[in-house]
Amino acid sequence: VQLQASGGGLAQAGDSLRLSCTSSGRTFRSGPMAWFRQAPGKEREFVARMDMWSYNTDYADSVKGRFTFSRDNAKNTIYLEMNSLKPEDTAVYYCAARNGRIVTSSMRLAGAYSYWGQGTKVTVSS
Repeated sequence: VQLQASGGGLAQAGDSLRLSCTSSGRTFRSGPMAWFRQAPGKEREFVARMDMWSYNTDYADSVKGRFTFSRDNAKNTIYLEMNSLKPEDTAVYYCAARNGRIVTSSMRLAGAYSYWGQGTKVTVSS
């Protein structure tokens, strides 16, 4: 299984960026996929999740209303559309996946995911 993330870069506060993550080696709808981020000196934190068989989504409060999780089934690719970026969004962003169509209370924890992309860095200046 491979997850390939891309799309990070430099942005100014208020700008938009779109991250992509292409999945290979697994059935796209076999389980949830998620975005996490890790800022320097901080723990990895949950950003957003989509249950790929149902399209249900979950967002961290810090990004709700600004970030949107979307997908392209034909390309086995998920996206994180990030709008109204803030300096506190600066982090390395990771996509993650797990198998199994079961949603538990641990879906916001990094340990719940078996597969990870390599990370793409987002830097937002004020």
